Amino acid sequence: MGGGMGGGYGGGMGSGSGFGFGAGQGGGFMGAPITAVQVNQSLLAPLCLEIDPTIQTVRTQEKEQIKGLNNRFASFIDKVRFLEQQNKMLETKWSLLQDQTVTRSNIDGMFEAYIANLRRQLDGLGNEKVKLDSELRNMQGLVEDFKRKYEDEINKRAAAENEFVLLKKDVDAAYMNKVELEAKADALQDEINFLRAVYEAELRELQGQIKDTSVIVEMDNSRGLDMDAVVAEVRAQYEEIANKSKAEAESWYKQKYEEIQSSAGQYGDDLRSTKAEIAELNRMIARLQNEIEAVKGQRNNLESQIAEAEERGELAVKDARFRIKELEEALQRAKQDMARQVREYQDLMNVKLALDIEIATYRKLLEGEESRIASGGATATIHMQQSSSGVSSSSGGYGMSGGYGGSMSGAVTVAACPVVMVAACLVVMVAACLVVMVAASSPLSQPAAAAAGERFKERRHVRWLRWQHVWWFWWWQHQVLCHNHHQQESVLKKGEQSLVIFRNF
Repeated sequence: MGGGMGGGYGGGMGSGSGFGFGAGQGGGFMGAPITAVQVNQSLLAPLCLEIDPTIQTVRTQEKEQIKGLNNRFASFIDKVRFLEQQNKMLETKWSLLQDQTVTRSNIDGMFEAYIANLRRQLDGLGNEKVKLDSELRNMQGLVEDFKRKYEDEINKRAAAENEFVLLKKDVDAAYMNKVELEAKADALQDEINFLRAVYEAELRELQGQIKDTSVIVEMDNSRGLDMDAVVAEVRAQYEEIANKSKAEAESWYKQKYEEIQSSAGQYGDDLRSTKAEIAELNRMIARLQNEIEAVKGQRNNLESQIAEAEERGELAVKDARFRIKELEEALQRAKQDMARQVREYQDLMNVKLALDIEIATYRKLLEGEESRIASGGATATIHMQQSSSGVSSSSGGYGMSGGYGGSMSGAVTVAACPVVMVAACLVVMVAACLVVMVAASSPLSQPAAAAAGERFKERRHVRWLRWQHVWWFWWWQHQVLCHNHHQQESVLKKGEQSLVIFRNF
């Protein structure tokens, strides 16, 4: 093959002085159109959340990673499109191979080179497939990383919820302590009221006793004054204890309540930010899964197209080999026919040589007979015989007898040289005429001459009928030979047409 096939994906098939193709990246297997990647800029904008700036930095880094992944995915799509263009180029090359009309000098080498090129391209596609598989595994690893981060965020959320539950339990316990202290304060107030009632009752009893005895009344008055002081002191102590406990409970409750509110607000902000990140990760995971499924579908489509191309190439190679075999068989048959015709031609040449020898012999005999007649001879004998065709003639005195006999070894052999056979017959006729003329000029009696003339006329008439029959038989054999020759020419033309068709293929 004169031309070469360019290497790589950017090359085409060059054309040289012998044979080649001048196609570049052309058409290919029409696959499903790939949807262009569109990046929603609103999803990439940072969220306005009042949280820790380090978390915002981490989110920004994650978004940059997502942008990088999108760019890599876009490059993957470009690679897939490039592979589709390569497939279109292969289809264009195949169509050019089918439409090629230039004569091919080395068909086997051409097919082997084309198959080797297809195998190299198939190896390149396999390498691209391996690269895509590795990149797909990397993408799956990134998805797994995002899943792990998502699970970590879920665990953090669960821990925050557990801590919130614990804080709520603490608040409930503080509230219960407050209720208990309030109940204790109420009990102490009731006890104070009871002691006051007892004091008033005792005071009334003492005042009643004072009415009977003055001394006792004076003593009771002094003791009553001491009881008021004691009651006031006890009341003051209990009120101080109650107020102190109430103040401590209220301060502790307020402190706990403020702590719980601050922690709840912080955890609420963290929870909202975590929920937003989780929603964004879910959307990203869904989008990446859809893109991965699309890439898998495209890869399966490319694999099926490659398998179909290989199958079509194998079928084309098998068809070409079958046609080569048929043409070789036709060529072998043509060679056999040519060899048979050469053998027949050699046989005809042998027959022609024998006829030339016989004609020369007749000429010598006629010349000898003329010289003998001129010298006064009375008798002459002429004899000729051939296996394929012959004429015998003899004359004694002034009488003359002749016959024709022959055998055919084949239609082609007899009918191949009709001119030579006619020439031989004409020579025989001339010889017979000369014999008659010699006989007529010889000094014989008139009755003998008349009888000889009658016999000559009868034999000439019979000989003429035989020659006419033989002539028509030769003419028919000549037509048969011409018909066979035309058939052989038609067979050769068909063989040449088959060769032209195969070369076009």
